Amino acid sequence: MKITLISSSLEVGGAERVMSIIANYWAARGWQITILTFDDGSEPPFYNLDKRIHYRPLAIESRSEHPLLSVGHNLHRVRLLKKAIVASRPHVVISFGNKTNIMTLLACQGLKVATIVNEHVHPKFGGLSKTCRLLQKATYHQASLITVQTHNALSFFPSSKGYNTFVMPSPVAIPEPDTVDSQLYTDDRYLLAIGELIPQKGFDLLIQAFAKVCDPHPNWTLTILGEGEMRSELEDLCRQLGLEDRVFMPGIVKNIDLHLRKADIFALTSRFEGFPVTLCEAMACGVPVIATDCLSGPREIIHNGIDGLLVVSENVDAISSGLDLLMSDPVKRQYFSHYAPKVLDRFGIEPVMAIWNNAIKQVMDRR
Repeated sequence: MKITLISSSLEVGGAERVMSIIANYWAARGWQITILTFDDGSEPPFYNLDKRIHYRPLAIESRSEHPLLSVGHNLHRVRLLKKAIVASRPHVVISFGNKTNIMTLLACQGLKVATIVNEHVHPKFGGLSKTCRLLQKATYHQASLITVQTHNALSFFPSSKGYNTFVMPSPVAIPEPDTVDSQLYTDDRYLLAIGELIPQKGFDLLIQAFAKVCDPHPNWTLTILGEGEMRSELEDLCRQLGLEDRVFMPGIVKNIDLHLRKADIFALTSRFEGFPVTLCEAMACGVPVIATDCLSGPREIIHNGIDGLLVVSENVDAISSGLDLLMSDPVKRQYFSHYAPKVLDRFGIEPVMAIWNNAIKQVMDRR
C-alpha cells in the first residue's frame, strides 16, 4: 500500500504528532509512506520519523496581502502540490488540518486517487475565513472520507448533505517507562499541564484556579509545558498573583513522557478542544487527571469519577474546587491512577490503527 500524508509542517503540534505516529506504524509494516509538507524543511521534524518514510518539504508556504496576488500564489501552490502527489503515486492521500485539506482536495481534482481529510480541531473553532469556509463546503464533497475526532463534530459534515464522515480518534503512543525516575517517595507534588500558550488552552484559568488553592498545599507546584503568544500575559498573571516560585513555564520539551510519569496530577483546562491527545497520554501513564467539560473531547475520554474528573468549563471556581479535591485526597488520586491507563483499550495505537485500516479499506473498495 502506498500512502501520501500531507501537512503544513512537521513542527510541534497535535496533528503533526498524530501524523508521525500513523506514518511510523504503517512504515514499520512495509507500507510505502510519503510525507509532503508545505514548509521548506529548514527546521527538522520535531517528531522522529521511521527512516523508511520519504519526507519531502515542498517550500510552498506563502502569504500575500493583496487578494489578486494571493489567488495567484495559491494556484501556483496547488499546481506544485499536485505534481508532488502524482510523483508519489499513492493509493490513498491523507491530509491534516482544514486549510491543508482544502489545498489537497483542489490538488487532487482530476486524479484517480482516494482522499481522506482529517479535521484535527472541532470544526466550529476551525478559524477559517468566509472565503475558506465556502471553499471547504465546495471541496469537502469531493473527499472520499472526512474524519472528525469526536461524535460531537459529526453534525458539521452530515451525510444528509452528501458528506462521507467518520469518527477517527487520535492514537496514543506511550514509551516504555523503565528509564523514568519515580517521585513516589518525595514530598514535592507536581501539577502538570501541556499545550500551546494560546487562549484556547485556558492556562489563564488554570493559573487563577491554582492561586486559589496553592496556600493550603505548600508542597505543590504547577508546570506548564509549551510555547505561544500568551507567554508574556501568563507570566504577568503569575507575578500579579505572587506565583513566580510556584508556577513554571519551561517552554517546549521533547521528553514529555518523563514529565508525565513524574506528575501527581495532570490538568486540561481548555475552552474547547478537538481530541486532546495529551490528556490520553497522561491517563495512559497512570496520572490522575482533571479536565474541563469543554466542547468536544474530554467527555468522550474521561469516565467522570472513575478514571478522571470533569469540571465545568471556563469556571475558575469549579477548576479550583476540583484541584483542591485531588490535591487533598491521595486515595482519590490512587483510584484514578489505577483506572486511567485503561484509556489505551480505546485509544491506544493498535485499536485506533485498526480503525484507520478499516477506513482505508472502505475508501479503496469504493474506488
